Amino acid sequence: MRQHAKLHTVVALSFTFVVLTKLVSVPMRLAGAIISIVPVAGNVANDAIGKAANLVDDVPI
Repeated sequence: MRQHAKLHTVVALSFTFVVLTKLVSVPMRLAGAIISIVPVAGNVANDAIGKAANLVDDVPI
């Protein structure tokens, strides 16, 4: 029974951390999409924001 409870705790924490990284990266990607409308500079900014959002997604928590 205890082992089962520990497994549930680990799964719940993993899911929580995935949601937390998405809460950070999704607004970043949305801002990048909005900024990319600006000619020339918008694409550069969108690429930089996209790379930063990918790094946030890859955080091993």
